[in-house]
Amino acid sequence: MQKTNDLERTKIIKNGEKVTPTFSKEEMERRNRILRQNMAEMGIDAVLFTSYHNINYYSDFLYTAFGRSYALVVTQEKHITVSANIDGGQPWRRSFDDNIVYTDWHKDNFLYAVQEVLSGTAVNRLGIENDNLTLETCDKVKDAFPDAELVDVSKVTMSQRMFKSSEEIELIKNGARIADIGGDAVVEAIGEGVPEYEVALHGTQAMTREIARTYPHAELRDTWVWFQSGINTDGAHNWATSRKMKRGDILSLNCFPMIAGYYTALERTLFLEEVSDRALELWEINVKVHEKGLELLKPGARCKDIAAELNEIYREHNLLPYRSFGYGHSFGTLSHYYGREAGLELREDIETVIEPGMVISMEPMIMIPEGEPGAGGYREHDILVISEDGAENITKFPYGPKHNIIKK
Repeated sequence: MQKTNDLERTKIIKNGEKVTPTFSKEEMERRNRILRQNMAEMGIDAVLFTSYHNINYYSDFLYTAFGRSYALVVTQEKHITVSANIDGGQPWRRSFDDNIVYTDWHKDNFLYAVQEVLSGTAVNRLGIENDNLTLETCDKVKDAFPDAELVDVSKVTMSQRMFKSSEEIELIKNGARIADIGGDAVVEAIGEGVPEYEVALHGTQAMTREIARTYPHAELRDTWVWFQSGINTDGAHNWATSRKMKRGDILSLNCFPMIAGYYTALERTLFLEEVSDRALELWEINVKVHEKGLELLKPGARCKDIAAELNEIYREHNLLPYRSFGYGHSFGTLSHYYGREAGLELREDIETVIEPGMVISMEPMIMIPEGEPGAGGYREHDILVISEDGAENITKFPYGPKHNIIKK
C-alpha cells in the first residue's frame, strides 16, 4: 500500500470476528446475484454505490457519514465496502464480504481506495447513483476514472428493492409488531400537562428494548417517535417539542422502529379526553378513506388509480384541498434521512402496478389549518404485505374514534 508522509492511505482492519448478520448468506447472495445479472445486461463492469440504502441492502453495513464518504464497490468478482479509518473494524465485521479502510492523512483517500479496489479491473462503464452522488464527488469520480462512462443504476436497484424476500418480510413484520409495542407505550405516557418529548422518549425506549430482545446481534440505532399535539400535528414529520398536552387536544402517534436499516411505522390520530363534533366528523372521514384504501391495495391495482379513487372521497366532503401527501409508500431499507423507493408510492403520477412481494403502506392525511373548526392533522397508517391472493395487514394497533379517545 502506498504511503504519504510515512502514513498509509488505505489499510485492512479485520478486528475481531464477523458479527451475526441480519440476513442469511443465501439471501445476501441472491441480492447480489440479481445485481450482477443487471450489471451484465447493462454492460457495466463495476458499480460504485454511495447511498445508505444500497450499501445497506447489498452489504448489510449501514454507515454513519459524519462528513466522510462511504461506498460499496461491486464487480463480477469483488464485493468490497469502503469505510473511514475512524470506524475501525466495525465496517468489516458488519459487511457481507470484504472491506477496505481509507485514512485521513491525504486528500481524496476515499477515491484512492476505490481506485485500489478496482485496480486490475477494466472499467469501461461504471455504475453510479445519480440520485445520491453530489456534483463534487461525481467530478472526482470522473477524474479518478477518466476513461469510464458513468451509468446511472439508481432506478434498476430501486426496482429490485421494491420486491421483498421472505426474510425481509419476516423482519418487516417484526418491525410492525414492535411499532405496536411503541404505540402502547405512547398511549401509556399520554396525559394532560405531559410534554410531547416525554411521551416520545417512553415509546422509543420500549421499541429499542424489544429490538434488542428480538435481534440481540443488531446495532441499536435510529429508532424514534414523532409525537405531536395541537398545532404540531399539522405536519407528518414534525419532531416532538416541549409543548404540554391539554384536554381536547388532537394528538398524532408516530412510532418508527429501525432494525438494521429497515424502517417500519405506526401512525394514529388520537384525542385527549374529548373530541369536538367537527373534529370527530373529520376524523371519521379520514378513517373512511383509510379503510377504502386498505380494500384497494391488492395485486393488479395501479398506484395512480388508487390515489384517484381515494381523492373522490375527500372531494365529496370538500376536503381534497386539505390532503397532505401521497396515500402510501414502499417499505424496506429506508429512514427519515435516507432511501426511497419512489416508484412505489400511491400518487397520481405513479403508474406502477402492485405485485406480490411488495410491501406498502396506506396512510391518508388531511390537515385543517389553525383557526378552522377541527384544526389539526388527521392520519392513520397501516402496513400491508402483498401476496398472490391479496394483502395482509401486519399493523394490529387499533384506529379510529372507538379506540383512540384517550381517557386518563
